[in-house]
Amino acid sequence: MVDPTSQELLSITRRHFFSRCAVGLGSIALASLLRQSSSFAQDTPKLISPVAPKNPHFPSRAKNIIYLFMAGGPSQLELFDYKPKLRELNGQAIPESFIKDKRFAFMDTFTKAPPKLLGTRREFARHGQSGAWVSEMFPHISTIVDDITIIRSCATEVFNHAPAKLFINTGSAQFGRPSMGAWVTYGIGSEAQNLPGFVVLQSGPRGPRGGAVNWGSGFLPSTFQGVPLRGQGDPILNLSNPKGITPARQRQAIDAIRDLNLQRLVETRDSEIATRISAYEMAFRMQTSAPELIDLSQESPSTLALYGAEPGKPSFANNCLLARRLVERGVRFIQLYHTNWDSHGGPGEDLQKSFEKVCHDVDQPCAALVKDLRQRGLLDDTLVIWGGEFGRTPMGENRETTGRNHHIDAFTIWMAGGGVKAGCVLGATDELGFGPVEDRVHVHDLHATLLHLLGLDHTKLTFRFQGRDFRLTDVAGNVVTKLLA
Repeated sequence: MVDPTSQELLSITRRHFFSRCAVGLGSIALASLLRQSSSFAQDTPKLISPVAPKNPHFPSRAKNIIYLFMAGGPSQLELFDYKPKLRELNGQAIPESFIKDKRFAFMDTFTKAPPKLLGTRREFARHGQSGAWVSEMFPHISTIVDDITIIRSCATEVFNHAPAKLFINTGSAQFGRPSMGAWVTYGIGSEAQNLPGFVVLQSGPRGPRGGAVNWGSGFLPSTFQGVPLRGQGDPILNLSNPKGITPARQRQAIDAIRDLNLQRLVETRDSEIATRISAYEMAFRMQTSAPELIDLSQESPSTLALYGAEPGKPSFANNCLLARRLVERGVRFIQLYHTNWDSHGGPGEDLQKSFEKVCHDVDQPCAALVKDLRQRGLLDDTLVIWGGEFGRTPMGENRETTGRNHHIDAFTIWMAGGGVKAGCVLGATDELGFGPVEDRVHVHDLHATLLHLLGLDHTKLTFRFQGRDFRLTDVAGNVVTKLLA
């Protein structure tokens, strides 16, 4: 029979033993960690931030990413993929060979009768030296076609909004996987000293379906998750000190909490405690840096006019300008979500006035962002990506008004800067715009390519979880070399 004293000793782990020793390894380790506080010598190295800059696998072409996410699935057939044949066959039933064994989001619209083709009412024209086709809906973006690469042959696997957003953001339709921004900051950290490495900005009538899982860290430490910033008021809720709390008192409280967390970190080696320490320190620094960041009144009148931005009024235009300011401050990954591109037909979702409004919301700011980055010498190091979670069918969907269904076989994105070819159009779809006929780019290929531009080998950027190594591209993905400058 084991006596109580022996039982207690047996239950104490080796790590607990070291941390509880008055002298010994645990005490030495804790003292080393605590020396950064005011009661210890100041020459001891500080804790390394989990998001400190790291070396990539090989020299990078891009240092930062701005992802302009058009939530809802913008219709490529009204914007970039010009199909005269589709207009010619408007109102005719689509041949069964196109849709046989295909799945769509709203099956009843396709089973009652053969769906009819829908030609666009929008006018298209060639622009720039590249001669890229762009519709009348994007008069400003048409002026930057020689700065961007248009990819007309993108494909995904998931046809409903929330899982499709999850898939293009995390490489999986299953919850719990890290997002692109989380993988990037995990892989190479961030150069921002007083701001998060991964920032999220939102605009439009509502948030994106799926919400925070689209910018979550999954099984990676939570320090790598995206941090949403607001465009007015406190950039982050509860960031300001309560009334009567001075910066000095705030600093004392954070120092005390840090010391307690450090003691617990020595005892458990839990990475989330290091994340917690980093979050407290970052929040303290952001109390000064974040309000300065969102103060757009510092910008010149000409810059505000370029974007169509209005200080103090939340908008996609303001967020595009904030994205440039975030890049200047070293933030690694900035993601802008703008809704609502869900053009099924019906109130707020038609291909007429509703579509015109959402196009107008983003056209000028997107073009301004590319021009502004180029003028400031930032475009070479900054990769800009524009696109949604999927595209729209060549067949119409008749509700209260005409719209289009979700389409996973073909959609369009464009990219600029950061090592991609300028003035390039990659890929093509068939004469109806149903599927790619050359240079198909799957979501995993897109992920592999953006990581490559950041100097990361997508097959080597892994994290072991539940007994296996995970990566953003799952077990697929190829770098699209034709996109590289």
